[in-house]
Amino acid sequence: MLTPEAGSETASPTGLAAAPSKKVFVKTYGCQMNVYDSERMGDALTRDGYQPVDSVEAADLVLINTCHIREKAAEKVYSQLGRLAKLKRQRQAEGSDLMVAVAGCVAQAEGQEIIRRAPVVDVVIGPQTYHRLPEALARARGGAHVVETEFPTEDKFDGLPAAPETAIRARGVAAFLTVQEGCDKFCTFCVVPYTRGAEVSRPVDRILGEAERLASAGVREITLLGQNVNAWHGLGQDGREWGLGELVRRLARIDGIDRIRYTTSHPRDMDDALIEAHRDLPQLMPYLHLPVQSGSDRILKAMNRRHTAAEYVRLVEKIRAARPDIALSGDFIVGFPGETDQDFEDTMRLVEQVRYAAAFTFKYSIRPGTPGAEMEDQVDEAAKTERLARLQDLIARQTRAFGSDCVGKVVDLLLEKPGRNSGQLIGRSPWLQPVIVDAKLGEIGDIVRVRITQPGTSGLFAEPVA
Repeated sequence: MLTPEAGSETASPTGLAAAPSKKVFVKTYGCQMNVYDSERMGDALTRDGYQPVDSVEAADLVLINTCHIREKAAEKVYSQLGRLAKLKRQRQAEGSDLMVAVAGCVAQAEGQEIIRRAPVVDVVIGPQTYHRLPEALARARGGAHVVETEFPTEDKFDGLPAAPETAIRARGVAAFLTVQEGCDKFCTFCVVPYTRGAEVSRPVDRILGEAERLASAGVREITLLGQNVNAWHGLGQDGREWGLGELVRRLARIDGIDRIRYTTSHPRDMDDALIEAHRDLPQLMPYLHLPVQSGSDRILKAMNRRHTAAEYVRLVEKIRAARPDIALSGDFIVGFPGETDQDFEDTMRLVEQVRYAAAFTFKYSIRPGTPGAEMEDQVDEAAKTERLARLQDLIARQTRAFGSDCVGKVVDLLLEKPGRNSGQLIGRSPWLQPVIVDAKLGEIGDIVRVRITQPGTSGLFAEPVA
């Protein structure tokens, strides 16, 4: 499961240039892969003659790329569609029109139900059929509602155009690159196997080709994406079967790619070759998102995680032995059906033992169609709220402690974007924290040597090192 980022509801142009005859507004909810998917759909729409705009009012097409991880995600989408219906009626009264497309995991899960509840929608398209979006829009212009939610046999990446260099440059010096999709783990709380399908790994040559195009357009950091990214495997250039560790080693040889990250990992797929890559490759950043979900073996079994708390801790120890400076983040669900006070205390003990630099924490919420939705002993909402508050407080204290421990360290910083205040730039530390520096230190895309001077409320501050 990819994890929603902070501020994960994103509305922005896709950073693409196109003929001014048609305009598209893209709204992206959810995880990093949804951001990547929106960019790729934007590439396809650019080829179809669309120009990105930053407001619904200026658009001829509104594309909503949805996420099903958050509670009541579908209802949030329907609420937005209600507002778009009013705008569409206003446009039609003025003699023009507005097309609406819903993509992503809610689209996959709801399918035809979206059309029934929100006739304003012209196209519903699932995560595995994005490459058919321009054709689906063409069919919808003829007056038909189009629903594309099957899992086609063809590779969607083969049907998507390569991102233009101008688009890549507009998106910045750090980029996402999907290498794996889908999930075969079937955790009982998760909809991903039903919305994204079975685990599929992209071929090595396609991944390397896209990475080389990113590097040639000025990208210096890539984040490899997958629902279970470390389950990636493929036939390597040496004729052997590669895992993610071997792939990262090959990517590290691409001129211009100075930093590599990946997310999200499953503990069962964290093999020795990947751990050794963390030990050996300076390009592979010392940051690992490794969800555990619970510290209770009883709950882990009910979740179908297929590992124990002790196995997870031993894995963390092995990783830290290979890369002592690595920062860990995780995912936690509190209030899973049947979770007792003792089960929750087991989670708190695991967090205290592992020590996280950051974590995403959630109250369990029912996802229709998953085994967890049918389980008895659903936990009282008040108990969930109290447990979540305690867990978040512990994680927040560990995050602050990690930030304080960084003070005085000298690190290489990739400058990524302007700061909120003029005269400042923001980069990311090797441990993924935002770091604020004086803009005179360099230009966006530079990697500069800095010393962390103090923690702040939304990141760290640093000064140049000669």
